[in-house]
Amino acid sequence: MTLGSSRILVVEDDLAIRRAIVAQLRGESYDVIEAGDGRDALAAAGKDRPDLILTDLAMPVMDGFELIAALRKAVSTPIIVLSVRGGETDRVRALDLGADDFVAKPFSVAELLARVRAQLRRSGLASLSRLRFAALTIDFDRRRVLRGDDEIRLTPTEFALLSLLASNSGKVITTDQIIARVWRDTPSTTAETVRVHVAALRKKIEPDPASPQFIITEPWIGYRFIAEPIDE
Repeated sequence: MTLGSSRILVVEDDLAIRRAIVAQLRGESYDVIEAGDGRDALAAAGKDRPDLILTDLAMPVMDGFELIAALRKAVSTPIIVLSVRGGETDRVRALDLGADDFVAKPFSVAELLARVRAQLRRSGLASLSRLRFAALTIDFDRRRVLRGDDEIRLTPTEFALLSLLASNSGKVITTDQIIARVWRDTPSTTAETVRVHVAALRKKIEPDPASPQFIITEPWIGYRFIAEPIDE
């Protein structure tokens, strides 16, 4: 399936906003379905099997938080939250419930479309044995990382951290999610532990760690791998 033929479910109770989003997506040749609240969205997700879901948070009947939680019990479909409630608490709650990204309203059409493309690409990365980026190759089977033809020596923890972030390219990974996946919820692991290891990883893979091309910090939330994978 090409990105342009992907099916996207738009969940938004404000009709004017929903129509504007739907028009933009259809203009990019996406197959779009709509829902005005979480309950209808849950039914549509089961019936129409979308490749991506865009949802607001503040909605009648079933809000966005309830919808994300319900969806995550049944599917792994990428979810992008579009909400005026862009504060840290709401962002972290949505991501911890299982959302893949969060875009605060108002947002530009270009940003939204870029986030959509990133999530659709990411959804096809999980089964790959190797990922290639413009200046970096990650070989999961051999546990090797290359910059060009030169191997970058990583510790097991650094490789696990890079693998988690790169295989979720474009997605915000919260600090708690990193601790759970990389450190297996070891009690002594803190946000500072994660920060130190990310800094060490940047020194090894980034041409300029002060201006990262791969791993950026999402303040107070976590980290995002921003490089786009190259199709092989």
